[in-house]
Parts: sequence; structure tokens; C-alpha cells
Amino acid sequence: MHDLNFIISEIERRMEVLLERYDELFQENERLRESLNMLQQQKKELEDILSIKENELSFIKAAQSIQGSNQDSLEATRKINTLIKELDWCIAKLSD
Repeated sequence: MHDLNFIISEIERRMEVLLERYDELFQENERLRESLNMLQQQKKELEDILSIKENELSFIKAAQSIQGSNQDSLEATRKINTLIKELDWCIAKLSD
């Protein structure tokens, strides 16, 4: 009978240890989820900033090509004229 009591008390002790460990892991999991959400938000914000900076870079490159040599300036003018023609064509199609 003494052995049975010992076994039961040992099982209870191990269950308490397991429950404590479960609580610790559950809390750690919650902290990690919060951290993940925060990092995902930061990633999205950085991706948005990157997109804005890429657009700014393309505008700067276009401006530099316009300010560049005559050849670059002529090429930029041709590109702008081509874009204007495409826009006019799209507007005409939308008007139909």
C-alpha cells in the first residue's frame, strides 16, 4: 500500500511539473505571437517605405536624364512624348 501511495504522489508531482511547464510554454507562445505581429507590421511599414523610395528614385533618374546631355534630353523628350500619345489614346478609347 505504501508503494501505491508513493506512486500516486510521484504521478501528482510530475503532473504539477508538466502543468507548470505547459503554462510557461503557453505564455512564451503568446509573447512570440505578439512579437511576430509586431515584426510583421514593421516589415509592412518598411516595404511601404521601400516602395516610396523606389518611386522617388525613378523620378530622380528621370529628372537627371532630362538635365543631362542633349542626347539624354532628347531621349527623355521622346519618352515623354510617347507617354503623352499613349495617354491621349487611352483617353480617346475611354471617351468612346
